Amino acid sequence: MSSTAPTKTNDFSLARPHGTCAATHEPIQPEEHFITALRESPQGFERLDIKLAAWEQFDRTDIVAFWKMTMPKAEAKKKLLVDDAVLCDLLERLADVDSVEKQCFRFVLALILMRKRLVIYENTRFENGKEIWTMRLKGKESPFDLIDPKPTDEQIAAVKDQLGQILSEEG
Repeated sequence: MSSTAPTKTNDFSLARPHGTCAATHEPIQPEEHFITALRESPQGFERLDIKLAAWEQFDRTDIVAFWKMTMPKAEAKKKLLVDDAVLCDLLERLADVDSVEKQCFRFVLALILMRKRLVIYENTRFENGKEIWTMRLKGKESPFDLIDPKPTDEQIAAVKDQLGQILSEEG
């Protein structure tokens, strides 16, 4: 997998909303406001769309990021944008992930943000047989560690699938 980001714009596109509220199972109407949430699960990350009225009671266990959106009209362009702040926030929220799959996801996300010049590489060190990159978010002084999980081909395929669902490259 290349560490080159798929685009040079300041936004990434999300796959289209499912059109159904994950909490109430009711349809979300065109131009209706709703919350899109990213939930961490043992299989990876899943996108959930929740009506505003259901959000307060919605179980937010394992939610790592969420943002407000508007359901597009059926004839609307087939991509929705996620701004860089959401991606940077997601990177920070994934700091304590333990599973190799989630470390792979965080690593690739950091590479994308590094390509966009939003994450700055400072150095590399080795601890307990692991390669650890010291990085920081642009505009922030405190560095953070990023484990290079050295993903296998199967793990790369899994990350590609997750990124395809979350950060669709469709134009």
